Amino acid sequence: MNNIATLFSIKDLENLSGIKAHSIRIWEKRYNLLEPNRTDSNIRYYDLENLRKLLNITILYNHGYKISKIAKYSIEELENKVREYIGGKSDQEHFVNSLKVSMLKYDRNLFEHTYNSLVAESSFKDVFVNILIPFLQNIGLEWQSNSITPAHEHFFTNLLKQKLLINIERVQQVLPKKPDEVYVLYLPLNEIHEFGLLYIHYELLLKGHHSIYLGQSVPLENLQSLQSNFKKVNFVSYFTVKPDPDEVNAYVNRLQEEVLNGREDQIYLLGRRTADITPPKSSKQIIIFNDLLSLTSSL
Repeated sequence: MNNIATLFSIKDLENLSGIKAHSIRIWEKRYNLLEPNRTDSNIRYYDLENLRKLLNITILYNHGYKISKIAKYSIEELENKVREYIGGKSDQEHFVNSLKVSMLKYDRNLFEHTYNSLVAESSFKDVFVNILIPFLQNIGLEWQSNSITPAHEHFFTNLLKQKLLINIERVQQVLPKKPDEVYVLYLPLNEIHEFGLLYIHYELLLKGHHSIYLGQSVPLENLQSLQSNFKKVNFVSYFTVKPDPDEVNAYVNRLQEEVLNGREDQIYLLGRRTADITPPKSSKQIIIFNDLLSLTSSL
């Protein structure tokens, strides 16, 4: 059932709304808040309209409305109450719920409307850091719990990538204020998850650094050939799925021996696979960051 883009189990509703399945069942039984369908084997499943209604209920419930009062609203009254609540001010929960619905419905127009509303009130950087990064992290958890499919994730991240590239294009029109501080951003061989690295590229350009983006699946030999052009290089790489856990320490050793050898360069590493690096294998020139924000805040 989770492979069908528009149908959800009660556990999916819990993951997507933050409301416990037990509470959803009580609300459903006591107040008829949702109208689930049932499979031939009598298992509940919910459509997108049920999810949209629950997300709206969640906004009011999380801001002090009693569920008994919410239950008396029609669909139109509920949507109007949500509009009234967020009217005249930004409400992050509302925007996040709109992003969820746009992803689940593959609705590019709703995504564009939500995104434009966000950047009308805040800078792209603030929107990305405060809303989009937490949203992407949440997508990862929902994907692992089968509440969404990989297709949902790809649809959404590709829309965000377009926005990121537009903002990169804008900031790289300005000459770097710190041309001697050279950053080279790359992903190791067979690593294709570049979204986080692209955002680091944007941050570096925004702060006036000389940032060179090499992108996906770069052999170490390419890094060595690049070094001859600069006195010092700060390499940045993101290990999401590569190198493999049993190869990551050997890869870090190669970085130290073949790339850093005899130079003052530094290498900044982050991503899921860095957890497999054995600390003694890294040198003072190889710095591991726990997450994207800790790295960008140090730049």
